[in-house]
Amino acid sequence: VQLQASGGGLVQTGDSLGVSCAVSGRIFSGYNMGWFRQAPGKEREFVAASWSGGSTSYADSVKGRFTISRDNAKNTVYLQMNSLKPEDTAVYYCAAGRVITRTPQSYTYWGQGTLVTVSS
Repeated sequence: VQLQASGGGLVQTGDSLGVSCAVSGRIFSGYNMGWFRQAPGKEREFVAASWSGGSTSYADSVKGRFTISRDNAKNTVYLQMNSLKPEDTAVYYCAAGRVITRTPQSYTYWGQGTLVTVSS
């Protein structure tokens, strides 16, 4: 199983950016998909999740600005980020797991990360 994240880049405050994560292997539809981020010197933190049953969950810091979605036919999960702020700067990771949780340690599979930089 491999997760391949892509779409990061350098944007300015207030801009929008989308990142995606393609999943290989027959695990996608039955797994919960999460996005996490890690800024320099900080711990990895939960951003958003798309549960296998169809509902979603967001960190308070991104609620109303970020949208997670998934395409089970394409084995891909997306994170649309709007109204970006400098504090959103981080490496963004996608992850797949069986447990409904915001705890990164409970996710089984991880992508390599994609860097999102928001300049002020």
